[in-house]
Amino acid sequence: MSESKNDVAWEKLFEKLLILDKLENTDYFLISSNDINEFREARLMTKFDHRSQLPKIFIDSKLSILPISRGDYIIGRFKAFHDFTKDESSTKVQKVDFPRFLESLNPEEITSEATAINCAFIAGIIQDFTGESELYSTVSGRMSSSSFNFNIDIDGQKQLLRLKVNKSQIEIDGGYEGNESLIIIEAKNYISDDFLIRQLFYPYKLWIQKINKKVRPIFLTYTNGLFHLREYIFTNAEHYNSIKLIKQQKYVIGEESILNIEIIQKILNRSLIVQELNIPFPQADSFERIINLCELLKQKLTLTKEEIIQEYDFSWRQAGYYSHAAIYLGLVNCEREYRTSVYQLTEKGMKLFELSIFDRKLQLIELILTHEIFNKSLKLYFKQGYVSTKKEVVEMMRDFNLHNINSDKTYERRASTVLGWIKWIISIVEE
Repeated sequence: MSESKNDVAWEKLFEKLLILDKLENTDYFLISSNDINEFREARLMTKFDHRSQLPKIFIDSKLSILPISRGDYIIGRFKAFHDFTKDESSTKVQKVDFPRFLESLNPEEITSEATAINCAFIAGIIQDFTGESELYSTVSGRMSSSSFNFNIDIDGQKQLLRLKVNKSQIEIDGGYEGNESLIIIEAKNYISDDFLIRQLFYPYKLWIQKINKKVRPIFLTYTNGLFHLREYIFTNAEHYNSIKLIKQQKYVIGEESILNIEIIQKILNRSLIVQELNIPFPQADSFERIINLCELLKQKLTLTKEEIIQEYDFSWRQAGYYSHAAIYLGLVNCEREYRTSVYQLTEKGMKLFELSIFDRKLQLIELILTHEIFNKSLKLYFKQGYVSTKKEVVEMMRDFNLHNINSDKTYERRASTVLGWIKWIISIVEE
């Protein structure tokens, strides 16, 4: 497996400073930005919003890193991340309206976290979710964390590690104050499996010291027209890992058109089957993340594999899987530049992602269903009334000439992709 620039630089740092040796006798290792800058810019070497972004040596040694001041970090075997719950598909989607007289803000063209928050506020999503009907934008941007102490869990141990933060830099994507509370929002315009608790905990610790009102940390995710809000509490303000999800809700800005089963069946019946190309059949179970990758490419125009990993919640392997799934669908192409893979949307992909979100969904469904295994699988779903088992999908797949599938285990992994994409089609249908 290739190594990223961060992987290489951190391996050199660990070797020079004997970090692993020193961690055998202490709970954490203190490192300065000056130490890090010797090998690569500290800003790039320490921004890990998700576990998948950690350098290989951190993952292999079960290590994390946290800032504790403007120029100092600690490395240790503490638990820095929190997983999103896996049963969120049952969360009902709520429709909201958007004032159509606005010309400077278009909810169909959300290209940043800031724009997502603005749209959510103007559409009343934040107000509805928090129950605070009258909110005012008060705090956002970069600021000092002030000074505070806290405890954090150590991996594999019962005792807690006591740490002190002194004027570390923090950033709040959105802060809104109402009659009862201060809402602190961390926003992402991509899908992830987990998040760095620090993004909510450090701002929370700052503001509970400064105001008397309740401070409510909220994580907002926006992708493909869907706003997903999750509210957390810290059951113990002194304990970093006491984070607990208490509420979540999904919202979509209302569309006049409704995507129903009849429309899906019409697409299914009119789809013309294409011949499978000599490119690997995809291994990418989450179709939402394929969409998300294409959205990101539309914003950035080009991304290298390393940039995909550094900026978004993709591991090195996932970046390859999902980019190749988009290539399989004809949405993305890959070119080699100076021994680096560079990804960008194809002409087809660019046109598709310039459509309205509703029309985009229709086109994506049709694109999937031009491939025979997906077409047959969805027809079977409508015939039998339930999604096929992985074993049934494998049996169907053996009837088709699918490239680069040559073992039972490979068939099973690719069957997971077929099931994932079929479930995505079913999930977006409004009954």
